[in-house]
Amino acid sequence: MKGETMVPSALDQLLTRRQLLQVSRMGLGAAALGALLPQNAKAQTKPARAKHVIFLFMAGAPSQVDLFDYKPDLDKQFKQPLPESISKGQRVTAMTRGKEQLVVPTMFKFNQAGENGLWVSELLPHLAKQADRLCMIKSFNTNAINHDPAKTFMCTGSELPGKASMGAWLSYGLGAINRDLPDFIVLNSAFWTGGTRNVQGLYSRLWGSGFLPSKHQGVKFQTNGDPVLFLSNPQGVDTTVRRRMLDITGDLNRKHLEEIGDAEIATTIAQQEMAFRMQSSVPELTNLSGETQEAMDLYGPEVHKNGSFARNCLLARRMVERGVRFIQLFHRGWDHHSILPKQLRGQAYDVDQASAGLIQDLAARGLLEDTLIVFAGEFGRTVYGQGKLARDDYGRDHHPRCFSGWLAGGGIQGGMSYGVTDDFSYNVVDQPVAVRDLHATLLHQLGVDHDQLIFPFQGLDQKLTGVEPARVIHEILS
Repeated sequence: MKGETMVPSALDQLLTRRQLLQVSRMGLGAAALGALLPQNAKAQTKPARAKHVIFLFMAGAPSQVDLFDYKPDLDKQFKQPLPESISKGQRVTAMTRGKEQLVVPTMFKFNQAGENGLWVSELLPHLAKQADRLCMIKSFNTNAINHDPAKTFMCTGSELPGKASMGAWLSYGLGAINRDLPDFIVLNSAFWTGGTRNVQGLYSRLWGSGFLPSKHQGVKFQTNGDPVLFLSNPQGVDTTVRRRMLDITGDLNRKHLEEIGDAEIATTIAQQEMAFRMQSSVPELTNLSGETQEAMDLYGPEVHKNGSFARNCLLARRMVERGVRFIQLFHRGWDHHSILPKQLRGQAYDVDQASAGLIQDLAARGLLEDTLIVFAGEFGRTVYGQGKLARDDYGRDHHPRCFSGWLAGGGIQGGMSYGVTDDFSYNVVDQPVAVRDLHATLLHQLGVDHDQLIFPFQGLDQKLTGVEPARVIHEILS
């Protein structure tokens, strides 16, 4: 009516304010306001070789010298000083600073496996049998020298907390395959045979969404009780009542969304609906009663224990079958500054048969070709020893300059070794693979250009691979 003052809606106010900020060239303000409104992925997809990723993360950093990077000549140099020419310009931890660096060779035997004779430690006999499906990368390297920033870097592409994790990026860029399960699921081993010395905690930012909408964060499954917190209805509330409650809440949230325009309200609506569907889909997923004895046996005797790495590997295969995009398994206890031989035996026992069984199981079901498995820690360990320096009792310090891991499936060549380190497994001398290169390769195999998967935040087009150059490791692709 004429003369009546019209009050703009909250959404109109937001849009008007954004236009003002953009006209005023206040980039940070515009970006901050933009975070309130729905964002779309800018990934340019290409033909994908993989649909799923299973990341087996060995938190604490396995010793490449004792597991994967065979250096037989070190046996002659027991307790000899590490040559200065090798360690020149190195960064060391406070545990090493000012101390003599004496070479300690591995006490474990290595054997050649597969048609191409990959060298694998005697601690991993089951994995050795899968050598023809493994791409062994010996030239991983990273910047971080301490656990917290190194784990954060491996999982999010940045040493600084607050960035989006790998699985969150994939959920954002590619979306869901199964609307009844999360795109990104996290499984944490509840125990580890190697002991509890130097075991760091895990933190939710390793599977968080960072600046991405929160619906893309990983869903962590629990070991005891409901696999997901509050999955079961409270006493006295049945499915019909829950559905009615959800409908009423959804109507209120949609009205709020129309008024405010906050993308997180839309996320809340979607996640509440997902939670309702998960009340049926998750119990079916975690019920192993239909698994054959033959399938269970692939993963080893620990598969019968809730929270074991073996059981989590089996669950990961079931998740792939049901269309989960990204599954991350954490296994802790690899931080071996002392009594490494004893602890490493236990750790290897936990993961050897289970990871080999996962490869076999996926292959037998025709799922390995579009499932990319990654096995790695946050960095490696030094060739020089710590603690008691005996042939059969020693420890090793953190080492970011080179470390080993392996990939399998998802269009990766099997039976090959990539990257070369020096005679002390101390420096990469050929075919280096930075963490950002690994991330770029994973995205490439999923049909995504890492330079195109971006999200505008704080005035920067954020990427999983960050601002430094990253390359796809084409040499390992089949």
